[in-house]
Amino acid sequence: MSPIESVTTALEVPGNVEGGNGAYPGAQSVSRALMLLKCFSDAQPEWNLGDLAQYTGLNKATVHRLLAALESEGFIVRSARTGGYRLGPTLIVLGGCAMRSNDLRTVSRRMLEALAQQTGESTTLEVLAGSEVVILDEVSSRHLLGMSQDVGARLPAHATATGKLLLAHLEPEALALALAAPLQRLAPRTVVSRVALREQLGPLRAAGVAITEDELEAGFVAVAAPVVDHAGDVVAAVSIGGPGSRLVGEALTHAVACTQAAAARISRELGAR
Repeated sequence: MSPIESVTTALEVPGNVEGGNGAYPGAQSVSRALMLLKCFSDAQPEWNLGDLAQYTGLNKATVHRLLAALESEGFIVRSARTGGYRLGPTLIVLGGCAMRSNDLRTVSRRMLEALAQQTGESTTLEVLAGSEVVILDEVSSRHLLGMSQDVGARLPAHATATGKLLLAHLEPEALALALAAPLQRLAPRTVVSRVALREQLGPLRAAGVAITEDELEAGFVAVAAPVVDHAGDVVAAVSIGGPGSRLVGEALTHAVACTQAAAARISRELGAR
């Protein structure tokens, strides 16, 4: 039995399959299991049963069955010390497979390394996931006081150069969904007004580059440029980031040119004209 079948079977009730219209028996069970997995993050790496049930709006019995099925397949583990639930080793294996099989990440790696060498700052490749950006790959700064993010980290799109650039290329309906939740203030210049943010997006799309300062973190400057695939769609963004004390004046101008050039090279590798 596959892991998905195991999760589905654990939650099926004879004569009353969870899953709505019954066209796909067990589909809602799988959806709920995945929803639970998505609740884990760097900020919340561990949950207890009661808090997870309250957060997701599911009853404790359903959450308990889901967690038991996920635990049996190694997607979830329980802490012997606290009894709380954490992500398990199966997800580490699958995450590694996903990263190794990602063509975008493979194609861009060499360019990210070259960009980090040219600018001396940390470089990232990021994609949009709802209202957040996810870091697919990262090359650290050569500076002792460099700023870097972990691969797989998720950041609020409205507070990042990559996020703003990717939001700028969304269709209106997708953009409305991405901006549905309140915009959180993270630093002195974080844009928390949807109206103000939308006003920034048009010029960013036209310029083909985004620069943010003091928006994700005080003192942090980032530059981002879009990555385009063979169909002409913006599928990711390349970014460099570092302290404002270094990324200023000619250094910032140089960083912008290098970032746009790196994004263009990756786009050509993906078949963009």
